[in-house]
Amino acid sequence: MGGVLKKVLRLTCGISLCGSATVFMLNSNIGLLPWDVFHEGISKVMGITIGQASIIVSLIVFLLSIAVGEKVGIGSIVNVFLAGWVIDFLNYINIIPKADDIFNGIIMVIIGLLLLAYGCYLYMGCGLGYGPRDSLLVGLNKKLNKSINLIKTAMEVTVLLIGILLGGSFGVGTVISALGTGYAMEMIFKLKKFDVAKLKQKSLMDSFHDFKAFFSLLSTKKSSIN
Repeated sequence: MGGVLKKVLRLTCGISLCGSATVFMLNSNIGLLPWDVFHEGISKVMGITIGQASIIVSLIVFLLSIAVGEKVGIGSIVNVFLAGWVIDFLNYINIIPKADDIFNGIIMVIIGLLLLAYGCYLYMGCGLGYGPRDSLLVGLNKKLNKSINLIKTAMEVTVLLIGILLGGSFGVGTVISALGTGYAMEMIFKLKKFDVAKLKQKSLMDSFHDFKAFFSLLSTKKSSIN
């Protein structure tokens, strides 16, 4: 029972950190990650929040990943909604300061990258399913038989260009984050001795069985106490 609760807590914390990373980069005022440039561009055009735009895009990407035959887990579904909610909540309470010069902006981008990397380590380590974008990336890799790096670059360049055209925030922070995300994740993964290649992700059905067993055990314990 404790194992399921630990995974749920880890999943929630990890995705929340990823959402927090977006707000740090947004408040750096020197540019966002490619996908977030896209999200902000959509938010401006549609008159919605950046969190809502993130949820819409994540949901579409989630459906595309299923369409290309990639397995998705409960973590993938939670990722679709929770990250966007965290972004909007943190923007609403206005707890993260805004940078007023490029030096502070760069510091905030670096903090954002570290939060993103650690958040990915936490939620990916649960084995409950990758985020929608990572699932699509893996699915396209299998379908097209092209390198992960090539597909990732093509996806990010595409959403970045569209995001810029829609009015998303592009700047030196975008360049720093685009080049630094991989290094930040590699550093965190090495520090935590975390090998993604050995990680097995659970499908929705696998997760359903786990949670069913969890609630069954919880019900049994309550009955024994009564």
